[in-house]
Amino acid sequence: MPRITTPFDAQSSAAEVIAGVELTGKRAIVTGGASGIGLETARALATAGAQVTLAVRNTDAGQRAAADIQATAGRDVGVARLDLTDRSTIDAFTAHWTGPLHILVNNAGVLALPERTTTPRGWEAQFAANHLGHADLTLGLHDALAAARGARVVVVSSSAQSPVVFDDIHFTSRPYDPMLAYAQSKTATILFTVAIAKKWAADAITANALHPGGIMTNIQRHFDQAILRSVGALDEHDRPMAVPPGWKTPQQGAATSVLLAASPHLQGVTGRYFEDCNEAVITEQSDGTSGVASYALDQNEADRLWDETTRLLRES
Repeated sequence: MPRITTPFDAQSSAAEVIAGVELTGKRAIVTGGASGIGLETARALATAGAQVTLAVRNTDAGQRAAADIQATAGRDVGVARLDLTDRSTIDAFTAHWTGPLHILVNNAGVLALPERTTTPRGWEAQFAANHLGHADLTLGLHDALAAARGARVVVVSSSAQSPVVFDDIHFTSRPYDPMLAYAQSKTATILFTVAIAKKWAADAITANALHPGGIMTNIQRHFDQAILRSVGALDEHDRPMAVPPGWKTPQQGAATSVLLAASPHLQGVTGRYFEDCNEAVITEQSDGTSGVASYALDQNEADRLWDETTRLLRES
């Protein structure tokens, strides 16, 4: 299949991508929409007329974000509690959702937890928050997505990728490594997107994953200055590098999410991975800055990940 390109690039903003797009009558959910690229994704969708719900762990922060979006977009924005490591909140969220859902942006996430942490069910916390929680949410919203007849699922992943170790997903046998655990969880999000694209095609649901680029947000709270310098967020004088080809602004970081969520350029496209508003180049192994590893798009691995995910959720 030919690689998909668009008129946009790394320097494009969410506002530029959404310009001219009409979403009146469409309903959207953005997880982690209280700050960072989630906030800017929600703002862009609301500006285009969508009825947006921010699914957030901290509802006070969510209400402040909703007021901010309303002030700029001129539309009311809903707020609902969702903790991706607490299944009771996921169940409550999906149980209370009624009617069709046209756009689901799985944006929330955690990065590089310094110590191995597990949920009450024994799941490694990064895998639980970044993948299992979002998978549980998406599965619970299947009927709402199917009812929209043309819904889009957007998964914010990362250029940090590592194969899913099915025999030891939760680091019970191997030494815990913060970035390896993060990379494994993000590969899982891509694989689950590939699985959705195949399994839900008959429901006219498309699903695509993306790397937003490097953006300085709350997700880097576990990084020290040395790590921030090593990943290009700070220069040698510890000054932020926030202009492409360095790190992006939150508005630029949200552009690819908005493209996948709403742009007519992606109508009918499914099961693919994007960065800088264009489809990423497939490589044997991602270098951690760009491209997508071939194993992250492998259909057999996607099917295996789907089966393991549904098993874990069913048995919890």
